[in-house]
Amino acid sequence: MKSKTKQTMAEKLNTLRAGVLGSNDGILTVVGVLFSVAIATPNPFTIFIAGLSDLLACAFSMASGEYASVSSQRDAEGAAVASEKQLLKTDFAGELKAVQDYYVARGITPETAHKIAQELLDKNPLATMVNVKNDIQLGHYMNPWNAAFSSLFSAALGGILPLAAMSLLPTGIEWPGTILAVIISVAITGFLSAKLGNGLVKTAIIRNIIIGILTMIIHYSVGKLMNQF
Repeated sequence: MKSKTKQTMAEKLNTLRAGVLGSNDGILTVVGVLFSVAIATPNPFTIFIAGLSDLLACAFSMASGEYASVSSQRDAEGAAVASEKQLLKTDFAGELKAVQDYYVARGITPETAHKIAQELLDKNPLATMVNVKNDIQLGHYMNPWNAAFSSLFSAALGGILPLAAMSLLPTGIEWPGTILAVIISVAITGFLSAKLGNGLVKTAIIRNIIIGILTMIIHYSVGKLMNQF
């Protein structure tokens, strides 16, 4: 029985990226609906149904978007592999020169680069070409289902936090409790996104918190405005 190919770091990071983005979207879209509706009506059941409906819509929308996006990327990778397979048959000399130039550009002498290219193409020509020309590891393509499910569950999980705070907290503290839940949640997603992208953690957290606060202010204001009519 053939063993399953182990995921590369890039594949794992892509799945995690989809999860972090899905969680952030789930938090912000659900709290936006909750605030808009809660201003318009005090009915807790109506607020809950509106928030739950948006949570489900957001989760499935994020999942379908990730599936389509990663599927397109996978199709492009497959096309690149097919193209290199054809070029190896029709223009081997050109492919050899492409690998040689790749190593020359990295400081290897032309003579040594030619030997490296020749040896690599003798051993594993297709894997060498797709890696050198397209930065693809043969057999390792982004999985659209992994990205879709990661985004689906993380968006739902992110949206549950503000929904639970607004629905379950006692009357009088549901607003500050929801605001606090959102701030903590977006701070966590900012931290994770910075770590995954090797970015500035403090900057990412502050940026996410500001976006979260602005989202709440905008939707609160819209709900307040519409409630005047």
